[in-house]
Amino acid sequence: MARITCTTLVIILLNVLAGCQSTDSGKGLLMPTRTKTSLGSAPTVKITGTSEADIVEHMAVNRQSYRQGLELLVEYYTRTGNNTKLTLAKKELEAMNRVPQYKYIVAAVTEGPNLRASVSIPEADEFFEDTYLLQKKAGELVIIKDDNLLRQALDRYDRLIKEYPTSDKIDDAAFQAAVIYEHFKDYSYALIYYQRAYQWDPYTAHPARFRAARILDKYLHRRAEALELYRQALEEEAEFEEWKEFAKKRIKEITKSE
Repeated sequence: MARITCTTLVIILLNVLAGCQSTDSGKGLLMPTRTKTSLGSAPTVKITGTSEADIVEHMAVNRQSYRQGLELLVEYYTRTGNNTKLTLAKKELEAMNRVPQYKYIVAAVTEGPNLRASVSIPEADEFFEDTYLLQKKAGELVIIKDDNLLRQALDRYDRLIKEYPTSDKIDDAAFQAAVIYEHFKDYSYALIYYQRAYQWDPYTAHPARFRAARILDKYLHRRAEALELYRQALEEEAEFEEWKEFAKKRIKEITKSE
């Protein structure tokens, strides 16, 4: 009897824990694997505040400094022929490379909904095209995508948004970033970026409202919000025929179930 009771409690606990899990995988927030950094003195940053941005910046600098220190040791021991210490330094560097590192702040959140995609900036246009080519290259094999290239593209889309906040490419960058986050099953982040695409450019050339509504509907189960956004998408993005029928069907199904 005691064993049955204990087993029941374990099952209940596992179900509760499963219910508390996030809808996001976190894979899109992994830092891309980088090529060897340029050696030299890493900048020193003191924590000047206790905001999330201050702490994350401080941590990023420390990461860079630690990596550069290990790379300098590898070079030094290679040059001086100390094979024992060279082996240790290489092991530590390899171990650091295996540790997952995440980005905790994304441009869609920090920049907010009030940017406007309004100005044609040649540098931003070129930066976007290069990044889009990188994103396409990551999917050349169709079935298997190069996730590291996709993470590099995410970083570049964020850079474009931060460095060229008035560019008429920021809505395109937001939409493509959302597509990548959706690939990684980070649905909350995909939703934010789809929303930014049509917030930053209400006439964006992408089906951002449709795709945001689908995420609200299918993955986040926020059906009331999805219903409203499906209806808005039918008005604002009527040119996307392939999405219209899907949206009409879901509106009918959601309305009926309610």
